[in-house]
Amino acid sequence: MIEDLDAPARLTADRRQDDRSRLIIDLFFEGVDATGVASTRDISAGGLYMNTLVALPEGASVLLRIQLGAVQLVTEARVVYSNLGRGVGVHFCGLTQEARATLEQVGANWRLAA
Repeated sequence: MIEDLDAPARLTADRRQDDRSRLIIDLFFEGVDATGVASTRDISAGGLYMNTLVALPEGASVLLRIQLGAVQLVTEARVVYSNLGRGVGVHFCGLTQEARATLEQVGANWRLAA
């Protein structure tokens, strides 16, 4: 049997309201009795997928610190799906308009560069 590693991403893709951009950067997270460094696989103004071996259950809240150039984004996020041993998809909670604009600009720049 061949495992489909992108199945969770496809299942949630139709629920996304924002275009995702492929962006691989490090971020720091803390929550659910875990703290660590992860890397993003893709990001949008609505959320991101982060590669991590840490088991973060669906529905868990995490605090993320993401360095985007000169701007450090600190935001709460909720785990939308978990791909155990590989990573999690998260939805940002309570983004300020400024933070959302920064994420939209980052996404637009990466889509243009691709």
